[in-house]
Amino acid sequence: MKKYRHLFFDLDHTLWDFEANSSYTLKMLFEHYQLAEKLQTTPEHFLENYYRINDQKWALYRAGEINKEQLRASRFLETFAVYGFKDAAFGKRFDKEYIAQSPYQKKLIEGTLELLDHLSRQEEYQLHIITNGFAEIQDIKLTHSGLKDYFEVIMTSERVGATKPHARIFVEAMRMAGAERKNSLMIGDSLTADVLGAKRCGIDQVYYNPSRIVHGQQVTYEISTLLELKGIL
Repeated sequence: MKKYRHLFFDLDHTLWDFEANSSYTLKMLFEHYQLAEKLQTTPEHFLENYYRINDQKWALYRAGEINKEQLRASRFLETFAVYGFKDAAFGKRFDKEYIAQSPYQKKLIEGTLELLDHLSRQEEYQLHIITNGFAEIQDIKLTHSGLKDYFEVIMTSERVGATKPHARIFVEAMRMAGAERKNSLMIGDSLTADVLGAKRCGIDQVYYNPSRIVHGQQVTYEISTLLELKGIL
C-alpha cells in the first residue's frame, strides 16, 4: 500500500451535498416566486431542465468557452425560456437570490464529518480542497457547513485561472501544499475533472462513485461511500 500524506478532496458532490442543497434552495425560490403559475410547470420539471442547462454551462466554462458572468447570466434565463418566459431582469434577480441562499445550506454527503474527523486525528495526513467552484461561493459553503477548519490549502479554479481537469490547478495545489505526486491522493466524484485530471498529472486517484456508474477507465481506487476511504488509507 502506498503511503499518502496529502489528501486533495473535491468539494461539490463529494463532501458538500450540492444536489440536496441546490434543490432545496431552488424549490424554495420556485414557491416564493409562484413559478408554478408563471411557467405552468412543476418544481421537479423545472429542476430537471435547470440542471440540464446548468451542466451544459459548466462544461462550457471548464472548456474556457464562457466566463463566470456569462454562466450566471444565461443559465436561469435559458431555463425560463424553455417555458416561454423571457425576462432578463427576472432571470438575473433569480440567479442573484439563488447565489445568495444556496451556499448557506449545510447538508453534507453521508460520512463526511466522520471521515474528516478520523483523518484530522492522524498526524500523517494533511487535507486540502481542489474545486472548480467560484472562490467566494466555496468559502461560504466551507465556512457555514463547518468544513473549513479541516483543510489547509483550498484551491479554487478562479485562484489559479484553470479548471479541473487542467493540470495547472493540480500542480498549483501541490505547490501550495508542499506536496509531491508520489505522496498525493485526489478524491472526487467526477471521472473527468477529478480522476482523469489527477491521473494525467501522475497523481493517484479515488473515484467516489456512489451511483456505481459503469465506466471503462482505470482508476487507482474506487469507492461508493466516503467511509471506504479509511480502508484505502
